[in-house]
Amino acid sequence: MGQKKNPRRVAENAALAKGKLIRISPQKLNLVAETIRGKKAEKARAELMFSRKRVAGQVLKVLDSAIANAENNHDLDIDSLVVTQAYVGRNMVMKRWTPRGRGRMGRIFKPFAEITIVVSEVEEAA
Repeated sequence: MGQKKNPRRVAENAALAKGKLIRISPQKLNLVAETIRGKKAEKARAELMFSRKRVAGQVLKVLDSAIANAENNHDLDIDSLVVTQAYVGRNMVMKRWTPRGRGRMGRIFKPFAEITIVVSEVEEAA
């Protein structure tokens, strides 16, 4: 009589992982996400490990989580995984104020972003 099982959000040969509340603007995070889209999982890991971007470490954690989800939850072969999707979205924005001239206040926005990485298992064409 329990609850019904939740339907899968991705295909049977795919797994996803999300990273939320990453303290960087979505535009900057998207620059890192662009570098791994469409690449094999191992090549994407190597790219992130040697990237000079500050946020690359957090994206690497999300990618590792997606690979672990594929292996442990969906029994996919990790050697044939490809990053099919890596998309970025906005999250909350902290609003801060700083004093300006003539008794006014200036707005400072401190944005947060989130990233979703989907890895899929693909067969070799050769």
